[in-house]
Amino acid sequence: MSDDNNSSIGWFLAGLGLGAVVGILYAPKSGRETRETLLQSAEEGRDYLVSRGREAREQVKDYVDRGKDVIGKQRDSINSAIEAGRSAYREVTEKK
Repeated sequence: MSDDNNSSIGWFLAGLGLGAVVGILYAPKSGRETRETLLQSAEEGRDYLVSRGREAREQVKDYVDRGKDVIGKQRDSINSAIEAGRSAYREVTEKK
């Protein structure tokens, strides 16, 4: 899953760079307008990366929370099994 995200981000950045180069080469605008366009594109790219980072952070947090729940349930199950074993041992040793 993370390979897809890294690949997508890489392709996005490559496309952003290629678009900027093509835009400069074929720009029918003045230098100032071209710089403003490039700045806007860079800001859009930054916003995209920030958004994706936030989504990734939330997804990781969800996975961590789920993992904690599973571990807690397993711990409770193991503790119950240990207590059942102790009770069974006590019953057997008290009958002797």
